[in-house]
Amino acid sequence: MLNEDAIKAYLLKKFKDAVRIDITKLGAGVHGAGFLIEIQTPEGIKTYVIKGLFPEGLGHDYPSDRAQVFLLDLETYEGLPKHAKAVDVLSEMPDGSIKSIGGGKEYYLLMERVEGRDYFNDLREFSRKERLDNKDKEKIKAMTSYLAEIHSIKKDSRALYWRKLRDNIGHGECLMGVFDTYPDGVLSYEQIAEIEKLCVDWRARLKPKTHRLAQIHGDFHPGNIWFKDNADFVLLDRSRGPFGEPADDITALTINYIFFSIMYHGEVKGAYLEGFNLFFDEYAVKTNDNELLEVVAPFFAFRGAVVANPVFYPELTIEARKKIFGFVKNVLSADKFETKDISCYTKI
Repeated sequence: MLNEDAIKAYLLKKFKDAVRIDITKLGAGVHGAGFLIEIQTPEGIKTYVIKGLFPEGLGHDYPSDRAQVFLLDLETYEGLPKHAKAVDVLSEMPDGSIKSIGGGKEYYLLMERVEGRDYFNDLREFSRKERLDNKDKEKIKAMTSYLAEIHSIKKDSRALYWRKLRDNIGHGECLMGVFDTYPDGVLSYEQIAEIEKLCVDWRARLKPKTHRLAQIHGDFHPGNIWFKDNADFVLLDRSRGPFGEPADDITALTINYIFFSIMYHGEVKGAYLEGFNLFFDEYAVKTNDNELLEVVAPFFAFRGAVVANPVFYPELTIEARKKIFGFVKNVLSADKFETKDISCYTKI
């Protein structure tokens, strides 16, 4: 678990007067393991402890999870009276070397720039169409082909599947976190709690379906899908871990056919309805996922909470917002989602 040679090399740089460094395992618990560091210097022996976290379960599944824990430790240990002080946060690099990442006031991601037009542009243009044109259909087919391909990569991990179900409801970026950004008066706390409790019931229902765990994007919504030429696209902002429930990607995109149609037409119809049905039909043919409609409900609830949020979409009318909440509650109350009769789900 611990690369002792790399740790010693880091400590020799940090403690210039070190004569000798010894590392001894102290023990292990539920979360991780600890190691005693003894640094012999001309003034005597200095002792420290290095802690590592086990890589699965308890929300520590990905390296970024474990980094988050330790960065918070470094930030908060010193502020509590009588607490042992944290010295640094260490990162083991791909070549085995150790690098300090501690002490930052803020953190940033440097990434490539992409060009093109995001899929929101297409969705706005649908408002002027009764039917999809061939270019629209090719884009939908390209997106479903892509999702079918990445979702074909499976992983056997009950912990990660259960984590996705848990995160969909309780993560700060998901259902409960989104609801906590709502201004007072949009929904009562009791109405929000009703949706949250229905999602908890769905979590229990979906827990046995761990075989569905697959590679996902995690935030496959129109703003993260940039089309370049024809049906060629590039993606942004993969989120909340590389593995999860494929329904997360499907609902992130398809909720927008419902949202935009209600916003422009007051109901789901025309090019939006055609696009919604084409997306589900194409994905079903390419994946043979016969369970998808039995698991989408709590993921539609999260995405519905996003598009109905006045902080994100202040232009949405009260009536349109009510229809989206009606969609969420009706989908959560059904045993299985039926794609062919969307109008029955948007009734208030």
